Amino acid sequence: MSELPDEIGEIPEEVKSWIGKIRYESAGEFEIERGYFHTTCAAAENGNPLFWDDEVAEELTKGPIAPPTMLSVWFRPHYWEPGRTEEPLPWKVHFDLKRDLDLPEAVATDSEVAYGEPVRPGDVIQTREILRSLSEVKTTKLGKGRFWVIDAECVNQRGEWVGTETMTCFGYKKRKES
Repeated sequence: MSELPDEIGEIPEEVKSWIGKIRYESAGEFEIERGYFHTTCAAAENGNPLFWDDEVAEELTKGPIAPPTMLSVWFRPHYWEPGRTEEPLPWKVHFDLKRDLDLPEAVATDSEVAYGEPVRPGDVIQTREILRSLSEVKTTKLGKGRFWVIDAECVNQRGEWVGTETMTCFGYKKRKES
């Protein structure tokens, strides 16, 4: 039988102060290119003419758009680039919470996306991360920890809202084996 890990500490006041506040803002590292979304569509065998046929795109959306399901692709930094000295991370608030709450393990339990203006070739997506909530201590089959909800709000270079990805995670300490 597994024992529960040591008690989970209180939420530090500094961490509480993050709730509802913009914690990180970042600009995408590249312009949206049709090649990116054509490759994704090809890999998924997505033949939707909206993404392939300029005439259809013009009629339906006043020009080419990227598949909406790719929103999070546009705010994730490339893992490597020349001269980079530290590992780039999307969802930095998530990693801050793991560290500052001493919850070394975490899983995403839910993801939801709301869409705004279409993302188009040439756009550069800017993102801001906001911690929306932090739960009381919970015990699950994984261990003892807390749930948190983070929004990644995205706008294009014109300041138009293109979408928000909301991620719910459970940060925890593993059950100790006895």
